[in-house]
Amino acid sequence: MEEERKVWDKVHLWESELEALKAILAKTELVETVKWGAPTYTLNGKNVLGIGGFTNYFAIWFYKGVFLKDPMGVLVNAQEGTTKSLRQWRFAAKAEINEKLILQYASEAIEVERAGMAIKPQKKEFGMPEVLQKELDASPEIAAAFAAFKPYKQNEFLEYIGSAKRLETQVSRLEKVKPLILEGRGLNDKYR
Repeated sequence: MEEERKVWDKVHLWESELEALKAILAKTELVETVKWGAPTYTLNGKNVLGIGGFTNYFAIWFYKGVFLKDPMGVLVNAQEGTTKSLRQWRFAAKAEINEKLILQYASEAIEVERAGMAIKPQKKEFGMPEVLQKELDASPEIAAAFAAFKPYKQNEFLEYIGSAKRLETQVSRLEKVKPLILEGRGLNDKYR
């Protein structure tokens, strides 16, 4: 019985195109695996690149694409302002596949991985959300319970409440965590 080959093609439009990319990438030293439902190519267990089909295009994404020289100017940031390191190379037709160029970019991505280049994730710092400060000012009991937490547990509450964009959501989150604060339980204690 022949093993089924996994192709991430959410819209079933790009099967032959993705198989063509797989055939090219098979010529590299990368190991094909499946992560998050998509063919992903690794070096020593580290993600280097992946491929997949979308509604209007199929793509190769380079997990550390920000470090690639990109002489042809083909790499795009799929979520400007959000995505830090990953870059996509999008194709709209099979005729756009250039094996020599793909192998060149894959080779450079392998060298970037070998060099250990990476962008360190930045932890967002959350100040005291106004809704929490008002609650602490209004309730000495909650203020005392909150002050008893270690700073990392206080920060978990600050982030949980402060990361909500809408005031209504911040208030809702505050109402959910007030019992935890009063009981002296941290936001993520159940996972520790």
